[in-house]
Amino acid sequence: MNKKVLGNIGEAHAEAYLKKQGYKILERNYKNKIGEIDLIAEKNEEIVFVEVKSRSSNKFGMPKEAVNFQKQFKIKKVAECYLLNKNRYNSKISFDVIEYTPNKEVVHLKNCF
Repeated sequence: MNKKVLGNIGEAHAEAYLKKQGYKILERNYKNKIGEIDLIAEKNEEIVFVEVKSRSSNKFGMPKEAVNFQKQFKIKKVAECYLLNKNRYNSKISFDVIEYTPNKEVVHLKNCF
């Protein structure tokens, strides 16, 4: 299975998980000139920017380890643009990571950065 297919599967599982937890999905694969955010959701008036990381094995580490400082910085910049464009810059926000692991487990890590 290639990375793109695995990534799409992971994002679909992450979205289903968030919906079951009561989140409303606002955007999927939100892009601007800076970068992309996999999922943007909302729950209890908090906007949650979600990076989904999928791995076919843990050979190269856990999925969350791929969300390094540079990736976090880029996600924050994309989120800032989103909030300005949607007139939501006063909203409470969170940056989360959802891991989709080889055993088809979804792990939600809240307020990661």
